[in-house]
Amino acid sequence: MNITYEVKNSEALTPVSVRAFLRSSCGVSHGLWRRLKWNGTILVNGDAVKATMATVKTGDRVTCILEEESTVVPAKMPLDIRYEDDYLIVLNKPAGILVHPTGGDHDNTLGNGLKYYYQQTGQNIDFHPVHRLDRNTTGLVVVAKLPQLQSALTQPGTNIKKIAPVKFFHRSYFALINGIMPKREGIIDLPIARHPNSIIQRICSPEGQYSETHYETVAVNNGKSLIKLELKTGRTHQIRVHMSSIGFPLLGDDLYGGNHEIISRQALHAYHLEVFNPLNGEAISIYSDIPQDMVRAFYK
Repeated sequence: MNITYEVKNSEALTPVSVRAFLRSSCGVSHGLWRRLKWNGTILVNGDAVKATMATVKTGDRVTCILEEESTVVPAKMPLDIRYEDDYLIVLNKPAGILVHPTGGDHDNTLGNGLKYYYQQTGQNIDFHPVHRLDRNTTGLVVVAKLPQLQSALTQPGTNIKKIAPVKFFHRSYFALINGIMPKREGIIDLPIARHPNSIIQRICSPEGQYSETHYETVAVNNGKSLIKLELKTGRTHQIRVHMSSIGFPLLGDDLYGGNHEIISRQALHAYHLEVFNPLNGEAISIYSDIPQDMVRAFYK
């Protein structure tokens, strides 16, 4: 990590501590600040300063340097990169691959492939996923290149309050179900909790976390429906649990009661992402086509 921030007019008319500036205006989390303080280097206008004593004012330039240590092992694999800039990268994930290494799979994930890509392109960057998709869910995944951007996108409103005018991160999905929804569109806002007898499965429960999914029927064919869904919260298995809870489990989703005769995985695809980058004030909008296995299943 090596990034420079300029103190703008509205941010420090009078001198403020470098910690306050980085935390309030640059999205530096408490954990990242501690790492910078103990293991990194902070420059103000090119000169090294003590992290706990330095102050900045309008017009100063603050550079943060931190060597990132990663536990993600690089592994060569094909990547479908849909967007990349100095701050983030968007990939189109296929079915059958995890986003992040886990105890059972730590060398064949999107994280491993991206670390190899960074290595081959001379980018000394750790793996900072903004969100995750289930192993067999396909579609768009946002990965930040800076830890403070990951923090800002996953915890909107915590930092960078002066810069961010809107929610930073919005995602939309397509799914297939058997049957036709009684209402063309609606909202499912049932709380979601961990199943008491499973570390994987989730259920709708009054003791769960607030969860909100918006749905709309896009097309119907031969007793099956193509549904567009938008997440207002991001709980584990949220779409799968919510659709199952109202009697319309996703095709292929045998964990939540879906028929898997015409598709062997849950028919869920993250097709659209909107990301506002609070570090540079830019927004991007990326789309991904529905994969062929879902197209074939819909027309069967």
